[in-house]
Amino acid sequence: MKSCRIQGTLALFLTIGLLSSCATAGTGTPPALAARVKPILTTPAGVRFKDLNNNGQLDPYEDWRLPVDTRIDDLLSRMSLEEKAGMMLIQTLNAGCAGTLANTPTSDFIPTQKMTRFILRNVVKDTADPCDGSVTPGRAGYVVTPQQIAEFTNTVQALAESQRLGIPVQFKDNARNHYETDPRFGISAGAGAFTEFPKEAGIAAAALGTGDMSPVKALTEVMSKEWRSIGLRGMYGYMADLATEPRWYRVHETFTEDAELDAKIMKALVQGLQGGPVNPNSAVALTIKHFPGGGPQELGLDPHYSFGKRQVYPGGAFGAHLAPFKAAIDAGVSAIMPYYGVPVDLRHEGVSYDAIGFAFSKQIVTDLLRGKLGFGGYVNSDTGVINDRAWGLEMKTVPERVAAAINGGVDILSGFSSNKTITDLVKAGLVDEERVTLAARRLLAEQFKLGLFENPYVDASRARAAIGSDVNRAKGLLVQKQSIVLLQNRAQTHGGKTLPLAAGARVYTMGMGKADVEHYGYTVTDGNYTAPGTRPSAASADFAIIRVQVTNVNTSGYRTRGPSSGADSGKLNPTTGKPWGAEDPCNLNPSVNPVCVDDVQSPAGVAGGLVFGGALPWETDNLSFTTMAASQSWKVTPSLADIQAVMNEVGANRTVLTIYFRNPYVLDDASGLKNAGAILAGFGVSDTALLEVISGRFKPQGKMPFALAKTLQAVIDNEPDVPGYPAADTLFPFGFGLSY
Repeated sequence: MKSCRIQGTLALFLTIGLLSSCATAGTGTPPALAARVKPILTTPAGVRFKDLNNNGQLDPYEDWRLPVDTRIDDLLSRMSLEEKAGMMLIQTLNAGCAGTLANTPTSDFIPTQKMTRFILRNVVKDTADPCDGSVTPGRAGYVVTPQQIAEFTNTVQALAESQRLGIPVQFKDNARNHYETDPRFGISAGAGAFTEFPKEAGIAAAALGTGDMSPVKALTEVMSKEWRSIGLRGMYGYMADLATEPRWYRVHETFTEDAELDAKIMKALVQGLQGGPVNPNSAVALTIKHFPGGGPQELGLDPHYSFGKRQVYPGGAFGAHLAPFKAAIDAGVSAIMPYYGVPVDLRHEGVSYDAIGFAFSKQIVTDLLRGKLGFGGYVNSDTGVINDRAWGLEMKTVPERVAAAINGGVDILSGFSSNKTITDLVKAGLVDEERVTLAARRLLAEQFKLGLFENPYVDASRARAAIGSDVNRAKGLLVQKQSIVLLQNRAQTHGGKTLPLAAGARVYTMGMGKADVEHYGYTVTDGNYTAPGTRPSAASADFAIIRVQVTNVNTSGYRTRGPSSGADSGKLNPTTGKPWGAEDPCNLNPSVNPVCVDDVQSPAGVAGGLVFGGALPWETDNLSFTTMAASQSWKVTPSLADIQAVMNEVGANRTVLTIYFRNPYVLDDASGLKNAGAILAGFGVSDTALLEVISGRFKPQGKMPFALAKTLQAVIDNEPDVPGYPAADTLFPFGFGLSY
């Protein structure tokens, strides 16, 4: 392409003919441009370009008419090693109070580290945290309003535009549009002002009920509008992992145990959010995770923690776990994230895989993901894989881990922000500069294809209207209703079934809002405690409706070297025969790991324990209601004792249980829960959605996205890589669901 040199405003008019001739060199629909720092060049015909490097010349990478590869070639030729290395870093960058840059690391991340990707974790609500010093922000930062978060992303984009080459920023986050009762940093965010759909398993339950992907389509339509309105154009999600290990605490982020259904959902997500391969009309570019499937966790533990690093495949089903990723790849997914886990004795299609973390494995990332599955996008490591969860490379230094990840095929390191580490490796000959250039090429493609080089900004004043609108909430509520599964509906003495409950019935409720229930024409006795030990009797009610939720508690005190936790010789890991903290890198290789990973220090020096979720490791097996009720780190709400008492007062057959299945809990015989007149399975739904089904205004149509076992022993004996249970051990199979 010929040079289009422009020197200042006067020269712009004098050389307009030259620029015009350049403008006719290509074709394409003119995009809407927005610039806050750099000038815009305009031809006599009104064709406009951003002068991103402010050199008064239309350079190929600034010319939106040219093919993306041509633009990338030109930009790469202008980038320094430091600028390319900066693209390989992604770190959390939360908005300061009221959406400002105050007390944020922005000035280091962009001008110094040359970073262009960030994880945006602030919770967004209608009311923001005050900035008077009364609020100390947590790991997810301050609570901000939709307009404030949009203003923040705009401000960061302007800072990025002001840099030498004006490369725009890509913001990413985990799922936000789901009914989340237990948000965890780095796992899932609370919805706040965003429209709430059921959790991922609820989306699958709804899809099974409708027989199509319309629930997924509704989710992606709403997400597209809401995320784009605040400049959030990338997602760490969704999880393609299969829910084959019921004890794994991240089951609540998976869609299903069924590989075929999961593959269909992955395809629908990519089509809905990206519109196929990333293009200027794509709303959100996806990073599907966690390759090659995080479901088969040994003992149901998780590799966020050293005691959960192993993934096992006793059923030989490794190939089934690849199917959802292949569907996403074929649909054009932009990025893939490998998990922390270490495969144990894994052999697949003639290849024996090394026992190192997936992100460091060339066999997994380069040979399998790229070579066999044909993935052409970029590979984004999981957060903290370098400094903390470098399983299999615990004895290596941080630079050695970085080199292993990059040479293995990872293009961007999450939770890492040291540019110099990468450039020093190149200068030392431990990483080829061509490998860094290749990573930058893959990463730049997403920013170009999304149109961020032309306009990375949003209209912040419109963000509030876009997020949580009445239209969007109606779509979310419909999918919530579609997701509810009727597991049991016994006959009553009057001849009818327990559900639906007729209006006018006297109902006793626990775990629900009294006004919500009264809105449906019921006379309500509120059984929620108003003070310790004071609960009214349910004996006079016609029916009881009890909403049951399970959470993990009392895990913040876990310490790797704690005498009553990680170092307790009376609590041993059955795999190693050692205390649960024995495999923490601070014990294995203290010289290169001075801080215990499982203590999760944030901020530095302040341990948080098992902040990512899950039970204490010696209680992971306790998935039945009876064992959970007796556990230190499980909490059933209302308590199992209260549930049983209410069932005795009103009569078990006149009790309706609505259970939030974040995991495939066991309705064991001793708990008595199976004696209820009706049982509804939910996966993150509102009182309103439940009452629509209970009242009969909406007939239940959801189907179980995973099987439920008859006994706890069936869960313990389950092969972690294989879905479901033998028929004799199955209480409710995959796909089960009743209606009225």
